Amino acid sequence: MRYQGQEFTHQQKDLTGVLITNLGTPEAPTPAALRRYLAEFLSDPRVVEIPRLIWKLILHGIILRLRPRKSAEAYRGVWTERGSPLLFHTEDQCAALQQALGDKYGENLCVDFAMRYGEPSIGAVVDRMLNKGVRRLLVLPLYPQYSGSTSGSTFDAIARDFGARRWLPHLRFVASYHDFPPYIEAMAAQVREYWQQHGRAERLILSFHGVPKQFLMQGDPYHCQCHVTARLLAAQLGLEASEYMVTFQSRFGKAEWLQPYTDVTLKQLPAQGVKRVQMFCPGFSSDCLETLEEIAVENRDYFMESGGEQYAYIPALNAGDAHIEALVHLIGDHLAGWSHETVDVGMRDARYQQHAYNK
Repeated sequence: MRYQGQEFTHQQKDLTGVLITNLGTPEAPTPAALRRYLAEFLSDPRVVEIPRLIWKLILHGIILRLRPRKSAEAYRGVWTERGSPLLFHTEDQCAALQQALGDKYGENLCVDFAMRYGEPSIGAVVDRMLNKGVRRLLVLPLYPQYSGSTSGSTFDAIARDFGARRWLPHLRFVASYHDFPPYIEAMAAQVREYWQQHGRAERLILSFHGVPKQFLMQGDPYHCQCHVTARLLAAQLGLEASEYMVTFQSRFGKAEWLQPYTDVTLKQLPAQGVKRVQMFCPGFSSDCLETLEEIAVENRDYFMESGGEQYAYIPALNAGDAHIEALVHLIGDHLAGWSHETVDVGMRDARYQQHAYNK
């Protein structure tokens, strides 16, 4: 059973904590780092629902021998002086939220971030927050649309961590925010700003990360929530049904995934008379490999080689003001009813005296 760390004392102020999470990233754009990252990611039974023994043989016998080198090459194409785009965008979101929420709630609220796979790990960051005195914890996975393979897996990690702790905080968990009006408005503002600077294309393609079709058939709401998001965004932008479409990217393996596939669609559109497209990815809160390399580069090549004439990627919301404001509203809604006042001095003294007695 895990105890509080050495930095914890019973005289600390009780804090409210907000933990934002995202998928994760390798530590470096190298085959060795990718091998470690992919081994953790692809070992999650929420991500790959294949009998464990069979999948273990495939993963360690084939995938981890071949894929890390190719993935490392792709990561090198998007790596920056600050490292992985997903990591530094999440760092920036965390800092902006700490500033905005601190202004709203005061010093008794702290914000931190973790990655579901890789570093900083959920367990390490939860440890840090609880050792600071966090007694009320709100967990916000930055996946607007719920899937068991993303938000569900994040809850699994929290639950495993809590299962080894003696003292648990009050816990709230944001499962999704796919139809949250400020989030829809923030995306609409992002697209409108791009249109003002660059003009509009013939078609706006809203590309979401794919999941196996089997997930949908077994009750996962992700597919439905993606379409709700797209419909609400299109309404905000005043788009007709013929002016936008929903596709799904990043499929893996031979099983059928959610369709239509982004890459296949882009190869087909020029022959259908659509020569100018703009891409936006409403399911990605931060730019990352899947947006900066797969959408902005790889799929652009598919479209242009198939006869397309103009292709553009509209960046993710990242740490933009509208996005941070939307997340502040979302967090505020989920913090409602929690007191953010510190426990009174008398109670802290009583706890300290009990702790001293137990020694």
